[in-house]
Amino acid sequence: MHGRLFEIERPLVMGILNATPDSFYAHSRVLDVGLIAKRAKEMVEQGADMLDVGACSTRPGAEVPTAEEELSRLNLALKAVRNAVGDSVVLSVDTFRANVARHCVEDFGVDIINDISAGDLDNEMLPVVAQLDVPYIAMHMRGTPSTMQQLTDYDGDVSAVVFEELKRKIDSIHQMGINDVIADLGFGFGKTLEQNYQLLACLEDFHALNVPLLVGVSRKSMIQKVLNCTADEALNGTTVINTISLMKGAHILRVHDVKAAVEAIDLVSFTRKQEKYSL
Repeated sequence: MHGRLFEIERPLVMGILNATPDSFYAHSRVLDVGLIAKRAKEMVEQGADMLDVGACSTRPGAEVPTAEEELSRLNLALKAVRNAVGDSVVLSVDTFRANVARHCVEDFGVDIINDISAGDLDNEMLPVVAQLDVPYIAMHMRGTPSTMQQLTDYDGDVSAVVFEELKRKIDSIHQMGINDVIADLGFGFGKTLEQNYQLLACLEDFHALNVPLLVGVSRKSMIQKVLNCTADEALNGTTVINTISLMKGAHILRVHDVKAAVEAIDLVSFTRKQEKYSL
């Protein structure tokens, strides 16, 4: 962290804290300071390695708040989280705005910047992250949250195209002097239902990017549509997809439900320890 390369020796769990009134999963919305602190403590107690705090919903059709509103929400949320759990957990901020990223790192000691646009929505983001010297999560997305689902026409195999687009982006990020980069394939962002599962089926191919892979599918519509369920009913489906991802080598699971993700990691890890006994 902060200029030093870090290694991920086992899969990690990133708990989602949404300081927003309109995130797609209603139970993840925590605008009250007391509830934010309570949720942060619960996630850490359940085994979260990281907490990802966001104040700008990026679901399709969501109203994007002003930078001032985003910062106001984050000030309350990050202060509550720091007071609740101190430095006991890695803290990430989910933002595509460079000035917001700078504020969160400089004023609250945030450890990681998680950017859904990989720098495309704010040209100042990558220079600022390089200056701040913190790890950076680069997610694959086309367009903006309001236009991304109109941009799902990939020329050829979606996995090959997403791989090449992520590779070019990661190469440019490294050239900016940002050492620690984590790749997020962007499940649900500018992909059809079938394309999401095609990416999942080929997840192990993305290890060729030579960076850790973050998988964020928690309770998303790609699960709801296949199982004909709501976000409230999508925990079991989330655990199944997370388990598939772990078997394919995912390094970080970004989730609403920490306990279930930790248990999935424990079971997959225990299973892998037994592989030496196979015929």
